[in-house]
Amino acid sequence: MPTLATLATFIVVVLGLFLIPGPAVLLTITRTVQGGRRAGVMTGMGIALGDLVHTLCAAVGLSAVLMTSALAFDVVKYLGAAYLIYLGIKALRERPSDPQLPMAPRVSAGRAFVQAVATEVLNPKTALFFLAFMPQFVHAQDGNVLLQFLVLGTVFVAMSAMYTTAIALSVRPLGKFVKRFTWLLRWQGKIIGSLFIGLGLRVAMQQR
Repeated sequence: MPTLATLATFIVVVLGLFLIPGPAVLLTITRTVQGGRRAGVMTGMGIALGDLVHTLCAAVGLSAVLMTSALAFDVVKYLGAAYLIYLGIKALRERPSDPQLPMAPRVSAGRAFVQAVATEVLNPKTALFFLAFMPQFVHAQDGNVLLQFLVLGTVFVAMSAMYTTAIALSVRPLGKFVKRFTWLLRWQGKIIGSLFIGLGLRVAMQQR
């Protein structure tokens, strides 16, 4: 099991990522506007299910790596940290821009769910993110590695589902919030970039 300190850090980092609107949030808002709250909620559930698939794949694969070699797992963690730092630098270098909602045709709640699952599962960037992100909070000395992955993944998926559901149920108030804090959306790349770089450096420093 992850320690309470590790779990708390994980939750704080995930909350930080959630607070900055990304493609999943924008898609949820779009589906809610075009198909109603039910479509928005089902879109969020679909995204969460897709994330669960990525979590399970990462858990099984990386657990197998650890059982093969602890050194190999450390290498994976370092590569993951390097990838997060790369994403952070890339985000920091992006020019601020006005947020735009993705355009999508009106669909039913059921179809919105299926499309969200397929979009998330088939997104290679999401797969790479989970492979890089999850190992940073897994420590062999804390017990069964597969269980640690599953606990962290379950927490992530549950937080994602609750977050997107809250967004779908409060699109109008959220719209007023966005208008007041457009600067936050314009600079989301800088904030996310700082989070990624900080996480990557944290792991590198811990291993010394």
